[in-house]
Amino acid sequence: MENPNFLNWLGHDSFRINASKVIYIDPWKLDTIRKADIILVTHEHYDHFSLEDINKIQKPETIIIAHVQCKGLTGNVMIAKPGNTISLGNVRIHVVPAYNTNKFREPGKVFHPKEDMKVGYIIEIEGKRIYHTGDTDLIPEMKDIKDIDFALLPVSGTYVMTADEAAQAAKAIGAKTSIPMHWGDIIGTRKDAERFKKLVGSSALIMEKVN
Repeated sequence: MENPNFLNWLGHDSFRINASKVIYIDPWKLDTIRKADIILVTHEHYDHFSLEDINKIQKPETIIIAHVQCKGLTGNVMIAKPGNTISLGNVRIHVVPAYNTNKFREPGKVFHPKEDMKVGYIIEIEGKRIYHTGDTDLIPEMKDIKDIDFALLPVSGTYVMTADEAAQAAKAIGAKTSIPMHWGDIIGTRKDAERFKKLVGSSALIMEKVN
């Protein structure tokens, strides 16, 4: 397991990549501020799409890639659709599906329907591949995602996978390092992250939030 010292967990589903480009994913409740070169937003729910936080880190040249239902963005904005690949200098971003299935959830409780085409991202930068799944269940498309260095997987249940389901996803993806997210705020606790780590084993890493 590799310790990603260039990757910060900012709480919930929010991460920052500190490399040749500063990349934020789903910035929310930001405390430590670094201006962004690229901002990625998986979908429109308030705990993933925060205009207040985006405004804190956006520069005139910042590129924002976001789901079509994210309204009110200004500047260099690109719409994310599953299947797209976006090249930005030395960064390549692959847009992948993220959705709930009925398998683990009672009828009427699908918070991220497949037809909404909400997204996750695979970010390629400086020889690393980072997969942020977005809010999703264990979905068939995961078995086709290969050569991942860091997989960022939700573990809270209810809106996303449980820790047990996320462990199955980690196995399907086969990342070098699997990191639990979607815990510690709104829903999900450290116990969910620890359950995930127990199931996944030595390739799992529980990150501490950067304040």
